Amino acid sequence: MIPEVARPSRRRVVAVAALAVGAAGCSKRDGGDDGRPRSTAAEPGVAEQAAAARDSAALAGQYDGVIAAYPSLAARLAPLRAEVARHVTAFGGVPPTASAAAASTAAPTAPPTPAGALAALAGAERTLADRRAKVLLDVPGELARLMASVAAAGAGHAALLGGAG
Repeated sequence: MIPEVARPSRRRVVAVAALAVGAAGCSKRDGGDDGRPRSTAAEPGVAEQAAAARDSAALAGQYDGVIAAYPSLAARLAPLRAEVARHVTAFGGVPPTASAAAASTAAPTAPPTPAGALAALAGAERTLADRRAKVLLDVPGELARLMASVAAAGAGHAALLGGAG
């Protein structure tokens, strides 16, 4: 049985969709081979992509900490945690295993109630989605599209966790 969750407002869904479409159309484009020598500086977006992988891995660790502290939430959080692990992989990182992340995450830092833990996860998802949305115009097109997609997924996760608004 799927638990009842607050539905995101139509305005929020449209805003996230507009953000994703706008990012795909307005992001900087990679230059073609015009014969000019390439810069010795790091490729555009490399640092942002690595940071995105680290951020997603840290978020997966937060999910693992909440699951370790509140096993009753495991069934509800497992699909969202699996999505976050796929985001790590999409950004070129290696997702933490649930057991290793749970062991390294201090369970006492989890909020004192399951509802508080869900609200904290929703806040973390929302904060990360907002941070990714701000970076969209500074990264190459393909990475911008990926970040927009993952930011939209994060906003959806926040809504499913009960943190819409």
